[in-house]
Amino acid sequence: MDVTGQADRIRQFWDGYAADYDAEPDHGLRGPGMRRAWRDLLSEALPPAPALIADLGCGTGSLTEVVAALGHRVWACDSSGAMVALARQKVARFADRVTVRQADAADPPLTPRSVDVVLARHVVWTMPDPVAALRRWLSLVRPGGQVVLIEGRWQAHPDASYVGGPALPWDGGVSAVDLAQALANLGVTDLAVTPLDDDVLWGRAIEDERYLIVAAAPDGQS
Repeated sequence: MDVTGQADRIRQFWDGYAADYDAEPDHGLRGPGMRRAWRDLLSEALPPAPALIADLGCGTGSLTEVVAALGHRVWACDSSGAMVALARQKVARFADRVTVRQADAADPPLTPRSVDVVLARHVVWTMPDPVAALRRWLSLVRPGGQVVLIEGRWQAHPDASYVGGPALPWDGGVSAVDLAQALANLGVTDLAVTPLDDDVLWGRAIEDERYLIVAAAPDGQS
């Protein structure tokens, strides 16, 4: 696979989508009660504030904003410059504790063992090498820290990528079983899967698989 070319096409796709991204209710958290539902979900999943959260593939910053409002410090990034610009506007009032950078979410410029939590929502399916990204993310987490992943599986694996070229490994999403196995192979512990099928989280009834995974990073990661 042409990983470099694929990564460039992925970035360009999300740049082109940025202006319309928040029109989807669960992207912009616009539905009735939706922001509160996500706040409650993340409040339960994350450690007590203040913790340092790396929000990787942050998009327009909707979850970044929620996490900052919970009292956490956040380092957020996205490969799309257009997404980053919108995220910075959204979290401007939290400038004292939120940093938003344009960077590759699969390999962010962070020091190993420097954050308490890696958070990502609907990101790993977009990556040319999602297992390598998971390995890198685990290396960023301090001992006792967590990865918190919100993912789903919404279509059968396609023949081609959504950005053209060969299909990505998890194009169309990844099932909870497959993501949990990938994390287990990387040595995580205390892994818990929670289905996310409440309509209020998505602004509509869903028929596909949506879930939250919380797992403890291996102590031996470096």
